[in-house]
Amino acid sequence: MIDEHFYKRFKIGFAALVFVSLVLPQNASAEIVKSINIEGNQRVDVDSVMSYITFKEGAEYDSARVNESIKTLFATGLFSDVEVKESDGYVNIIVTENPIISRVAYEGNRGISDDKLAAEVTLEARSIYTKAAVQDNVQRIADIYRKSGRFNARVEPKVILKEQNRVDLIFEIDEGKTTEIKKIIFLGNNAFDDSDLLSVIRSTEDAWYNFFTSDDTYDADRIEYDKELLRRFYTKNGYADFRASSAIGELTKDGEGFVLTYSVEEGDKYQFGKINIVTQLDELRPEQLDDDEEIIRTAEGDDYDASRVETTIDNLVEKAGEKGFAFVEIEPMLSRDEEKDIIDITYVVKEGVKVFVDRVNINGNTRTLDKVIRREMRLSEGDPFNTSKLKTSKQKIERLNFFDGIDISKEQGDAPDKVDINIDVKEKSTGELNFGAGLSSTDGVLGEVSIVERNLLGKGQYLKFNITASSRAQQGQLSFTEPRFLDKEVYGGFDLFHLERDYDQESSYKSVSTGLNLKTGYNISEDLAHNIVYGIVSDDIRDVDPIASRFIRDQEGKTITSKIGQSFIYDKRDSSLTPRDGYMVRFSQEIAGLGGDNRFLKQELGASYYYPVTEDKDWFMTFAGNAGNVFGIGKDVPINHRFFLGGRNFRGFSTGGVGPRDSISDDSLGGNNYYTVSSELGFPLGISEEFGLSGAFFVDAGSLWGLDDDGPEVVDSSSLRMTVGMGLGWQSPFGPLRIDFGVPVLKDGLDEKESFQFNFGTRF
Repeated sequence: MIDEHFYKRFKIGFAALVFVSLVLPQNASAEIVKSINIEGNQRVDVDSVMSYITFKEGAEYDSARVNESIKTLFATGLFSDVEVKESDGYVNIIVTENPIISRVAYEGNRGISDDKLAAEVTLEARSIYTKAAVQDNVQRIADIYRKSGRFNARVEPKVILKEQNRVDLIFEIDEGKTTEIKKIIFLGNNAFDDSDLLSVIRSTEDAWYNFFTSDDTYDADRIEYDKELLRRFYTKNGYADFRASSAIGELTKDGEGFVLTYSVEEGDKYQFGKINIVTQLDELRPEQLDDDEEIIRTAEGDDYDASRVETTIDNLVEKAGEKGFAFVEIEPMLSRDEEKDIIDITYVVKEGVKVFVDRVNINGNTRTLDKVIRREMRLSEGDPFNTSKLKTSKQKIERLNFFDGIDISKEQGDAPDKVDINIDVKEKSTGELNFGAGLSSTDGVLGEVSIVERNLLGKGQYLKFNITASSRAQQGQLSFTEPRFLDKEVYGGFDLFHLERDYDQESSYKSVSTGLNLKTGYNISEDLAHNIVYGIVSDDIRDVDPIASRFIRDQEGKTITSKIGQSFIYDKRDSSLTPRDGYMVRFSQEIAGLGGDNRFLKQELGASYYYPVTEDKDWFMTFAGNAGNVFGIGKDVPINHRFFLGGRNFRGFSTGGVGPRDSISDDSLGGNNYYTVSSELGFPLGISEEFGLSGAFFVDAGSLWGLDDDGPEVVDSSSLRMTVGMGLGWQSPFGPLRIDFGVPVLKDGLDEKESFQFNFGTRF
């Protein structure tokens, strides 16, 4: 019997012998890398390839390091294939480079433009083609279409091989049909009906009349925005604990649309309780602000409104800023009484030190001179900081219309009581070569050619030359304005003009005027401007119809008018282009008689008031009134210096259709006195804002009377005229369109009606 101890030692020795026989010969035969050769590379240089290899010449050939090097080379995305061959220490690395993309194109994309797709796609010309990158971009394009409501969109990449290892990459797109929202359901809403909430969210159910909007297609991002809109709506109406717990979109069984379900948790309705302010600033103490409802928008007993809390915080910050405290923080502390459904609010003001402007830094103005921007600032280095003046400064820079974007920010200066103001602007083109076309019920078809430079040489100077022609008028004009004449806060400039106008339809004559205006003006205060103009004009009343009114025939011929005028304009509107809030008052006078043939005094007063009916200012009221008087000084007032009503300044009546008239020739004679009042309600049409459609209801009233000429054929009445009507506005891709339909409800015997009026124009 074999000794057990001997048997164990035998097994150990045999295993060791096997290990030595297997391992030692291999180690003894391990090759040393004598050289490394790179093959197949065309664009990528040898040194770049070698930098990714983890074994070197002179080292042992190690298969683990070889595999690691292959993986590293693949990871660069430069190669589609890598092969390593070794023989007697000589290593050949054979690479196949990925192609370079010559161009990326899209086919079949009718609903989404190339530019929008290219903005999301990561591949572009001169980038490296890889299958993984292509598949990633296919998914990106599909996601874009899903967000636009096209869940059935299909994207197929097509590769066209070209010489020199280049390819064209074409994404062939089958957009499929849009996936509409078939139904919207709300769960958990008790305080408000489904119809109320449908008017709050952006998404809408599919309907035949929704062809102007894409809000009836499924969009995951829009649904998240809907949840935020619901939160704002509920917290604005007292529901401080509201939550939109979920918003789920489910495909219908036929796969043709979605059903959206919004689940809401309304909570209790709260009212404001006690309102208090904790502060060390005298200007913000409650006793100083109790009667100022414009600042403290939260009042005890009112329904809770989160937006009012935010507005109050903004107002307090601005109030502190007006006193020089630039870095005030205000934290609202809310205390709920859940039994009484009351929320007490304490505004805790964390004061900083009073600060002064250290530096004003201007960035991004590559063309506009620094001084053009600085002269609009109401804050300079060394001034006490004031948020109101900073806000006004931004408005004045925006009104220059030199920049696409303006951002004004403040930051801590070099000391605790110093603040730096940073003005970042983005220049836009201020030179224009315009070719315009339009259609008007007053002037018929019109065309325009103009050359405009609103920022000449970056100095803020204005230069314009334009020629306008229509079926009733032709005009040429050259204008120049220096906004800071002699570096003072006074503008100066001139207008040269030539105007020919046909008044055959209303007064049976043509007029030709050529003249020069010299103008200047200045601001008396931030909102009050004073303008002065001297003008000399040559007027020619010509081509008078033989059967025209004798009062017009008597004025045929040339006259020279030398006049000086002034105007005062007080402007508190929120915008000079599309005002929705505020008011403006204008008073003007001109006197003729400083030489020339005509002598008269003319004066006008006008005012307009804009009132937003809704907080977003989509609904707004406009009230306007104008009045004027002109009287001759030793001479009759010529017809071309009288007032005329109708058309653009009195809807529902034709141009010159209101006022004194020759009953025999039916010519409009104009008048020496007039007044008009107008009220208008503007509102959106409930169609997507991107289409720029709006509506209006209006009432116009007024009268025109008074004439130096006298005779039995003159019909002159100061009786009230009134029109009611509606209007439609469209900011179309071709230019603004305005259509008004007015019906006179009060008129005089010979007044001429024109119910339908429109204006349309574009530039290209």
